[in-house]
Amino acid sequence: MPKLNPILLSVIVLLLASLACAVPNIQVRPDQSLMDTAVAQTIVAGLTQLAPSLVPIGSVSGTPSFTFTPEAPTFTPTATLTPSPVYTSTPLTPQISVSVATNCRVGPGKVYDRVGALLVGEVAEVVGRDPIGNYWYIRNPDSNSGFCWLWGQYATLSGNTSVLPVFTPPPTPTPMPDFEASFSGSDTCAGGWWVDIRFENTGGTNFKSVSMTVRDTVTDAVQSLYSDGFTSKDGCLSAVTRDNLPPGEKRTISSPAFAYDPSGHKLRATITLCSNTAQSGTCVTKVITFTP
Repeated sequence: MPKLNPILLSVIVLLLASLACAVPNIQVRPDQSLMDTAVAQTIVAGLTQLAPSLVPIGSVSGTPSFTFTPEAPTFTPTATLTPSPVYTSTPLTPQISVSVATNCRVGPGKVYDRVGALLVGEVAEVVGRDPIGNYWYIRNPDSNSGFCWLWGQYATLSGNTSVLPVFTPPPTPTPMPDFEASFSGSDTCAGGWWVDIRFENTGGTNFKSVSMTVRDTVTDAVQSLYSDGFTSKDGCLSAVTRDNLPPGEKRTISSPAFAYDPSGHKLRATITLCSNTAQSGTCVTKVITFTP
C-alpha cells in the first residue's frame, strides 16, 4: 500500500470533518489509527526541519570521526627572589685618616709645637675643627688622653662632620728668636780678605746688633767684629748697612778682614745676633765651619 503524503492526509481529514458538519444526520467516524499515523508523521516532519545539521569531521568510508584538540597546559610562573641589598653602615663618630704621614700639633699651624703624628694606615677620632676648615681637632694618636690639631691637606674623613663643633685655636705662641747662617763667598780689597755670611731670621725676634769671631783653624788667626746693624761690602766699591734683621728677612754680612788670603783654610765662625743694640737684649749664638 503506498504511503500517503502527510499533508494530503491532513487535508482529507479536514474535508471529511467539514462534510460531516454540512450533511445532517450523517456521522462520519474517521479511522483513529489513520489519524494517529498522520499526526505522528506531521510531528516528525517538523522536528526534522528544526533539527540542526550535524556534519561529521574527517569521516572515513562513511564513518564519522572526531578530532580531539588537547588543551595547552597552563604553567604557574615561579617567583624570582631578589636578594636584599647589603648596606654598609657609616660610623656615627667622624674619623680621619691620611695618605701622607702628618704631624699633629697643639694648635692649627706650624708655629705650634708638635705633640704627635698620624701615620698612613692609622685612624683617629675627630672631635672638632677650626673656623676655616683647614685643620681638624682629633684624639692624639700618640696619647691615650690628649688631643691635637691635624692639617687636612692629606686627610680623608668619614662620618657626619657637619655636627662637629668649631673650636677657637689657642693663642699663637711667640716664636723663639732664631736664625740660620751659611758661607756665601769671599772678597778682597787693598790687601785684606774677608768672607761673606748669609743670615736668615727664622724666629720671631727682630735682631739689631751682631758680634762675629772668625778663626782660621790652620794658622789660628782670629778676627772679630762688633756692630750695630748689618754691613755688606762689595770689594773696594761700596758697603751697604742695614739697621736690623726682621723675622723672615735675609741679610749678607761681611766678616772682619784677614791680612792674607785664607782660601783653602778651614774657618770657624762664632756669630751672635741680639734683639737690642750693643749686643744686648735677647741674643742667639750659632757656630758654623766652612772652607772658602
